[in-house]
Amino acid sequence: MKIKKKKDERNIVFFAKIFFIIIAVLSLASCKKYLDLKPNASLYVASSLRDCQALLDDYSVMNLAYPVDGEASSDNYYLTDASWSSLPDVEAQETYIWALQAQHRTSQWSAPYKAVFNSNLVLQLLEKISPSSGSDYNAIKGAALFFRGYSFFNIASLFCKPFDAASAQQDPGIPIRQSTDVEVEDDRGTVQQTYNQIIQDLKTAFELLPETSPIKSRPTKTAALAALARVYLAMGDYKNAGEMADACLKKYNILLDFKLINSSAPFPFSRFNTEVIFSASMPPSSSLTQNNAKILKSLYDSYDVNDIRKTAFFRANTGINIGTFAFKGSYDGSSNLFCGFATDEVYLIRAECYARDGKITEALKDLNDLLITRWKDQTINGITTTTYTKYVTSSADVALGFVLNERRKELIFRGIRWTDLRRLNRESQFSVILNRSVNGNSYTLPPNDLKYTLLIPRDVISNSSISQNPR
Repeated sequence: MKIKKKKDERNIVFFAKIFFIIIAVLSLASCKKYLDLKPNASLYVASSLRDCQALLDDYSVMNLAYPVDGEASSDNYYLTDASWSSLPDVEAQETYIWALQAQHRTSQWSAPYKAVFNSNLVLQLLEKISPSSGSDYNAIKGAALFFRGYSFFNIASLFCKPFDAASAQQDPGIPIRQSTDVEVEDDRGTVQQTYNQIIQDLKTAFELLPETSPIKSRPTKTAALAALARVYLAMGDYKNAGEMADACLKKYNILLDFKLINSSAPFPFSRFNTEVIFSASMPPSSSLTQNNAKILKSLYDSYDVNDIRKTAFFRANTGINIGTFAFKGSYDGSSNLFCGFATDEVYLIRAECYARDGKITEALKDLNDLLITRWKDQTINGITTTTYTKYVTSSADVALGFVLNERRKELIFRGIRWTDLRRLNRESQFSVILNRSVNGNSYTLPPNDLKYTLLIPRDVISNSSISQNPR
């Protein structure tokens, strides 16, 4: 899509501000029935493609508000007793210790559903715009479907059971909102129906989206393929995940050479760095701020001294926290945690799928091609070489272990670990028992526990007829 830069950017900002104000007022006035989101579509006067684009360019709604409680529940960090006790909200405390009835902030549910509402509103408006074709029209429709599918997936990854082909047609899904009519209540349906809709949205988006975009907050065909690869991986459908990852990398496969970044900077990575395919992020919860979240020592120690990620991803704490480390390596270039799509993740998806298919050479090539860009060089007798030693094995199982180990280290705090735990816990060789200790009390999360499906926020349950997840 071509953009007349200054004029159109002013228009985008204008419409985004107007929409944000309307959402804010309506949310405060009438958020209490179904999805904690009650805007009235009849109040909108948007009627052009430019208006639709402005709705999708509302960065704070469409790119910056994805749920973080899966990451807060994961095992990459720990809290000191003092940090846990000082958390300002009980929801964060309960999430950290996997409390049986742990409550979650309403925003973990309502924020991605606001992106769904925007998407549905755009799709509704597009039905009234003629002609219903052309590159701009298709790009906007494709983006609306992409955002809707991506938002549904983020919600399902927390509030549905992990996808299991044997039970997906019975397990409760999430409400699949496809209308802006707030009086319509969608039931939860099933996990199978939920993932069918996610895949349908993303596949249709792929057909409509442009190959490239001048703005990485807007989705492209490459982003749709990356999203499909992530979704299929979460489902344990490794054949389709590998095919989507391969198709994605054939369109865009650039990796960032970490030797070229300032790894000692407070935030070494720019928001739209060359690896980023699509930019999205999660505001950190109080438990995940740099002051509170301490990286597990065993995880930090697993990075080699010559691995640039050790300094690019982490900073040393000082004072009473000396000897511990905080995360600083978000691809958002800020304290927000990147959860969009980047080529490093896609390489790792393809490598895992190759390994699971017994294609050891291909799996190790993808893994080594990625990691050599993360390692320091050394110069001996005037000859510069990498310090990286390639992974080598003749065993597919060992190769898979290599990939999964590096996946955790590469994709730390990307909103991916919780989904990985949910799917890998079904394989005994990769399942883990999570443990935490607070004020002398020990807490454990066994593999496949019901608490791997978070409770839907209390306000949503009390103001709707949908069922709560079991405990």
